[in-house]
Amino acid sequence: MSLPAVLLAAGASPSPSPSGSTATVPSLQDAQESATNAASWVEQNWSTWLAMALQILLVLVVAVTLRAVVRRAITQLIDRMTRTAQTGDGSSLGGLLVNAERRRQRAAAIGSVLRSVASFLILGTAALMVLSTFRINLAPLLASAGVAGVAIGFGARNLVTDFLSGVFMILEDQYGVGDVIDAGVASGEVIEVGLRVTKLRGDNGEIWYVRNGEVKRIGNLSQGWATAGVDVTVKANEDLDRLKATLDEVAEKMSKEEPWNELLWSPIEVLGLDSVLLDSMVVRVSAKTMPGKALSVERELRWRIKRAFDAASIRIVGGATAVEDQEETPDPTAAVAAPAVYADSESPQVAATTPIAAQRSGASGK
Repeated sequence: MSLPAVLLAAGASPSPSPSGSTATVPSLQDAQESATNAASWVEQNWSTWLAMALQILLVLVVAVTLRAVVRRAITQLIDRMTRTAQTGDGSSLGGLLVNAERRRQRAAAIGSVLRSVASFLILGTAALMVLSTFRINLAPLLASAGVAGVAIGFGARNLVTDFLSGVFMILEDQYGVGDVIDAGVASGEVIEVGLRVTKLRGDNGEIWYVRNGEVKRIGNLSQGWATAGVDVTVKANEDLDRLKATLDEVAEKMSKEEPWNELLWSPIEVLGLDSVLLDSMVVRVSAKTMPGKALSVERELRWRIKRAFDAASIRIVGGATAVEDQEETPDPTAAVAAPAVYADSESPQVAATTPIAAQRSGASGK
């Protein structure tokens, strides 16, 4: 109730207009009556005010307490998830898949998103309850907020798409810091993971900023294990038993030496013939390695296979043994003499040996 209404209810006479000729001065009895009416009005409504104040205070206390409890529970949940990832899998694979920086960023991102959502829901609900306590009609406010949300959604749909894609990417742990990925639009090592943008370090040192909403597929080269495969091409007439024995010896020796015994997560296997041609055949050698170390293992394996084949005199297509084969094979044209210059009747050498008289008679005939 407004102040003029209170004064009218108390019985106070309105002040006279300045244009009036006389001014009415209230008496002491009128003042006492007005004070009595005001006190009675306050006495009648103070209970309503107190109830509203207590209701608002209760809503705020519950909202603040619930927000603090929920945020603390989210923080403890994230910490427990991090500790579980550290100690849950005691194998070397589990320790390599998730490094400390990756765990820290993923936990921080997930905790930030959950805490922000919880705070928005709790405080927003508390604000609506406080406004409803003052008898304010919330229908126009909610309608305006809905229209504004739709407008923002249409105007910033790319931003919303990037944000939602980043949230699900982090929750599903599709990749993290230190992983080597192929995101389609760019590839490289992940150096930072955000809710909107992912930073990649390319092979040449460049940094790619990839929006999470633009990533349609992700190939993670650092999760699980990698495969090192080497194709060995040899002559088709090589002894397969000797070839396999040589490759097995190389594989066994490499698997026992450091640091390859840590990089190899399975024995090196000779899978067999991958293809057979008329003059060559391809033998496939494969092994499971630590993520990101397949290229190093392949280079070392090729080096060792080449040295072992040279020591065992196993001929490799395109190698030095191919030159020796060509030298051993006799050239069929070596016994054939080169054609003499005198075989051509019009050659300069034949013309030089022709008698002078014959040349003059030929010239006179022309």
